[in-house]
Amino acid sequence: MAEDQFSLFSTGDAPTQREMANSSAVDFDTIPTDGSVPILPGVYPDLTTLGNHCRGCQRCGLAHTRTNVVVSRGSPTAPVLIIGEGPGQQEDEQGRPFVGKSGQLLEKILASVRFDTEQDVYICNIVKCRPPDNRVPTAAEVAACKGYLLEQIRLVDPKIILLTGATALKSLLGVKSGISKVRGQWMEWEGRLCMPIFHPAYLLRNPSRDKGSPKWLMWQDIQTVRAKVDELSGN
Repeated sequence: MAEDQFSLFSTGDAPTQREMANSSAVDFDTIPTDGSVPILPGVYPDLTTLGNHCRGCQRCGLAHTRTNVVVSRGSPTAPVLIIGEGPGQQEDEQGRPFVGKSGQLLEKILASVRFDTEQDVYICNIVKCRPPDNRVPTAAEVAACKGYLLEQIRLVDPKIILLTGATALKSLLGVKSGISKVRGQWMEWEGRLCMPIFHPAYLLRNPSRDKGSPKWLMWQDIQTVRAKVDELSGN
């Protein structure tokens, strides 16, 4: 699907399901059944409708191996949207993103700068179903799910997007650089501020808190994010 199909800043209300169907722009009911059907911008009137489609989705082969679809958690009006790679085992079992050890660390990182995960952040993934053995999702799997992600971003309308790890960075922004080279840098995408950050799983594998370590760098990055949210919010 061409990237220029997606404009996240159109004015006016999103079209209703009936309006989209009447315009023949998309067959709404086939979106979760066929990966070749495009998920056009504005097709979902709200996150609840999007979630219902996601939970019954068959757009790629991950549907055959998942336990639960992992759509999101957090606030639908959050100033910060966090994107991970995909669900792990515990996320697949519980149907919620970042609930295992990585998620517990993420909670602590966010709380350290007064971000409440129920009010201040919206958490989702590049793909909504767990790839077998936690492998990296394929390009086809990412493409089948990307429209859902773009609609989540449009509907939440965050001030800042945090991209946890290289897969999230590459899948959304097309940046192929290693995360260690670009973490902590502000990037602009579709008029939005984005920052690549270390994935919490990487921090668990690198527990040192010495100056210059991944955990130390993450502390610098999350403070920068907190300051920018306060600035944009007028606090």
